[in-house]
Amino acid sequence: MVIACLAALLIWMQLAGTRIGGLIAPLTGGATGPGTEPGFFLHAVTGLAIAGALWVNLILLRLLPFKFQVPIVWVELLVAFITFVSSFDRDFGIWFATSQDGTTNFVYLITTGAVTTLYVSFISIAFACILAMAAALARLSDNGLAYAASTFYTSFFRGTPLLLQVYVIYLGLPQLGPQFALNAVPSGILALSLCYGAYLAEIFRAGILGVHPGQHDAAAALGLNRKLTFRKIIFPQAMRFIVPPTGNQFIAMLKDSSLVSVMGVWELTRTAQIIGRRDFRVFEMLIAAAIIYWALSICFELIQARIERHYGKGYTKRG
Repeated sequence: MVIACLAALLIWMQLAGTRIGGLIAPLTGGATGPGTEPGFFLHAVTGLAIAGALWVNLILLRLLPFKFQVPIVWVELLVAFITFVSSFDRDFGIWFATSQDGTTNFVYLITTGAVTTLYVSFISIAFACILAMAAALARLSDNGLAYAASTFYTSFFRGTPLLLQVYVIYLGLPQLGPQFALNAVPSGILALSLCYGAYLAEIFRAGILGVHPGQHDAAAALGLNRKLTFRKIIFPQAMRFIVPPTGNQFIAMLKDSSLVSVMGVWELTRTAQIIGRRDFRVFEMLIAAAIIYWALSICFELIQARIERHYGKGYTKRG
């Protein structure tokens, strides 16, 4: 009803020979007069038609069961994205052109750039989790030195840009002596580990604090010491709170690993840029890299969902 009223109002403004119609004539007909080029009126009607189609689509989708709504919406949004990208008038056939090693450019992106991105991210998240656990336990301890070091570490690495940390480690450490100089890949791994370790430290701390205090009392009543209580009772329950945000941080790290490209590492983004500059198709190759990033993120989202179900199965409602 609202859409019909707006359409009628616009048609009246277009056809009426009033002062208002005269004022909007350049907008409705173009810069040089009515009918010269599509203007406000055509765009408005097109927008209203699209809005009406979307509204009908929404009504029809709501009539379907949930298990059908999700895949249909995914397909529709994917088609919309493909249509949007196709409107850029770019030559995406470059994805299937032959690359340096005889494979297509898209395959070369995966075998060279994506593989480097993955191993840098995996090693970094492993070290970040170790640092996070140490920092979280230090933050929860009664030791003043450990508490101070932990809070300084988390404050500094959360409060400074990751790119700056990459530069300081790669270019700053050699100033202390040649024995401290690191290659590009170890420097990138160290920077990512330190940065994300600071964020994960707060996630680990919150997860540990999220376990009900009664669990400590029950363990003490059974005669368990603090270390055994933490390892067998507290930490396994804390994983239910730790896994979801940690998975999100890993997916973010997967994309932030592109920052190590400033040191010459051939990760996914840099590989796409190099191939694109060689063939004068930078935008097309960056779109290909974005698709690979997205595919990797979807895979890790599925893995994260399985881990969440594993640690949350004791809390699943049974009906």
